Amino acid sequence: MKILVTESIAADAIQYLKDQGFEVEEYLGHKQEEIEEYIKGFDGLIVRSATKVNENLLSNADCLKVVGRAGNGIDNIDVKACTAHGVVAVNTPEANIMAAGELAVAHAFAIFRNICAANQGVHTDDFRRGNWIGNELEGKTVGIIGLGRIGSIVARKFRGIGMNVIAYDPYVPQEKFDMCNVKRCKELDDLLKESDLITIHTPKNKETYNILTKTELYKCKKGVRIVNAARGGLINEADLAEALTSGQVAAAAIDVFDVEPSYNKEPGSQNFDNPLIHCPNCTITPHLGASTQEANHNVGAKVTELVAKVLKGELVAAINMPSFSGNMAAIKPYVSLAEKLGKLYFQAESASVSKIDVTYGGKIAEQETGIVTLSLLKGVLEGMGKENVSFVNVNETVKEIGIKVVESKTAEVAKYTNLISVKFFTDDNRVLELCGTIFGQETEVLVSFFGYEMNFELAERFIAMQNKDVPGVIGKIATILGNSGINIGAMHWGRKADKSSDKAQSFVAVESDVSAKVMDELKAVPEVLKLSYIEL
Repeated sequence: MKILVTESIAADAIQYLKDQGFEVEEYLGHKQEEIEEYIKGFDGLIVRSATKVNENLLSNADCLKVVGRAGNGIDNIDVKACTAHGVVAVNTPEANIMAAGELAVAHAFAIFRNICAANQGVHTDDFRRGNWIGNELEGKTVGIIGLGRIGSIVARKFRGIGMNVIAYDPYVPQEKFDMCNVKRCKELDDLLKESDLITIHTPKNKETYNILTKTELYKCKKGVRIVNAARGGLINEADLAEALTSGQVAAAAIDVFDVEPSYNKEPGSQNFDNPLIHCPNCTITPHLGASTQEANHNVGAKVTELVAKVLKGELVAAINMPSFSGNMAAIKPYVSLAEKLGKLYFQAESASVSKIDVTYGGKIAEQETGIVTLSLLKGVLEGMGKENVSFVNVNETVKEIGIKVVESKTAEVAKYTNLISVKFFTDDNRVLELCGTIFGQETEVLVSFFGYEMNFELAERFIAMQNKDVPGVIGKIATILGNSGINIGAMHWGRKADKSSDKAQSFVAVESDVSAKVMDELKAVPEVLKLSYIEL
């Protein structure tokens, strides 16, 4: 599988992907239009903040399965479009939060102490220190807009240098404010009126875009200082430039713009302008929030791990996956079992399905099972031969086909501590049931197959056979497989629970592929009634 990397990540992260067997191509410094054309043929895409994963790019991607955002924000990812195209979108929300938080604090020191202006003066032979007298932060009030992961780090660091910390965030519970020892502002205006320094740490969305405009800036104390190291567009840049010129805002520090420049062009070739660039009391850095050795390593390592897992078919917490607040490690064995039950149906049975009824019994019923059901349906669709099926587009695909899905739970279940029971309602008015359980930590066992009682540990490949319940069948089957050089890993025969049938159901786990010729030989055994080769 091929992975395209359009923005720089740590070299050891690239090497990790190569060590995992992926073909990796770094395609750095290219225009958006070039990337949109070049994406064809790649299974994975890794970006940072500049590359736009939009409808154009996704429409041109002919085999893309996963997009990895090396960083926290997802402003450049069209999540809805990713879902529509069946592309899993992942990011690394924890990997660079310390770097982003520390940059905001560094910017605050810089604009209170005029560090950047003084440095520039000295480098032009101006040592008149009286020109750059600043102010101390201790005892001042900092207002933090957004008390999430990064905002909390910033609050802790500012509290550590003796500042009074207040914050506005209508979505964070009071407990979080108490834990951070931060005074809560119920309204944004309250924060604006009290703050000597304002720093913003919110995502960029409809509610936060231009959260600070001329109206808000002139509600602040005259001489307020402002930091935006979060997302461009949170502050109206033209209004901020005007307030900086008038002196309403004494100084500002900006790491991000609403419309970003290219971060790879050589000096002199950049075609970019912004009113803030022309304000001498505005300190500007080129989107350095995650630009530390530690963060670069962390985001690279995490995003490549997530992308690799998705391409290997493993379950990860994705941006466009249904929310899941349970224990992922505890639910993972059931996710795997459910997908295999789904794959098994259409490899063993050709009848189309109008309804799927899944029941979770026992221990699994105590868990959130939405992801387990998605995994079951993913297996069903893959068994049908559907391509580009992922956790993010399973529901839409099932609805398009017209299959009704019902999920239920029960605390009590006979014999087993946990049980997944799946009933397939066929178009020819039959109900076929598959049941599986987890023994121990992760042993997946099929315990019921279309009415036959089983105790078969699911294997990577096996033969499912219905045969006459008479002596000698095992010997004939084993002989054919042995003569073909196919080793049998396990074998299990089951009968109907009520012993009413003269048929038996068998499963034979094999340790190598079974050719069509061998399958024909097995089907020719007189006692064999139905035969399927299953690959999970």
